[in-house]
Amino acid sequence: MKLDFSLVYEYIPYLLKASVLTIEISVLAIAVSVLFGLATAFMKISHAKVLQKLADFYINFIRGTPLLVQLYLVYFGLPQLGLELDAFTSSVIGLGINGGAYVAEIFRGSITSIPFGQMEAARSLGMSYPMAMRKVILPQAFRFSLPPLGNQFIITLKDSSLCSVITAEELMHNTNRFASVNFAYLEFFIVASILYYVMTYTIAKAIAYMERRVSVGERRSNV
Repeated sequence: MKLDFSLVYEYIPYLLKASVLTIEISVLAIAVSVLFGLATAFMKISHAKVLQKLADFYINFIRGTPLLVQLYLVYFGLPQLGLELDAFTSSVIGLGINGGAYVAEIFRGSITSIPFGQMEAARSLGMSYPMAMRKVILPQAFRFSLPPLGNQFIITLKDSSLCSVITAEELMHNTNRFASVNFAYLEFFIVASILYYVMTYTIAKAIAYMERRVSVGERRSNV
């Protein structure tokens, strides 16, 4: 069997446009993940048992159920409660809530890795707990969490392919549609794989660059 990529050429602009939508969904989803993750991490390290239990339930539920089920709950389930969302919004929320459980553990681990003496020192200088957390603890925790956060961003981008099942017009949805019309599944999915690789490789390089910049800034501040 011969591969015929000429069938794909005329669809390249549409696949590139779908790739842009994939990036948009992923960026917004990771932003939602960071918000959910940071809030959940603070709940986990708080002294309130109720907040700890809620955070544990959220993390365990999300990590214990498939992402596909969670997307179905958002897209098909919420309309039964009177909240109807389009595929794009449902994708962002579903991916964001899913990623938030993993980001929460990233932030929690990064925050608790900071020596407690730094918090005590900040409080002894007259800082309130929120101010000490914002000015002393979180900047350091962010540096520690940058590599796993970058990895989570890549995972979110790849997981966005599941949003095709709720009709989000992202890369996988359009690739499957064009492939079925032209009966050229292998050619279209090879091209889609290349596009996914380019996106994830670019993100990995960007994260590596940010890590170098942060480490250089840290070395300079210690001089």
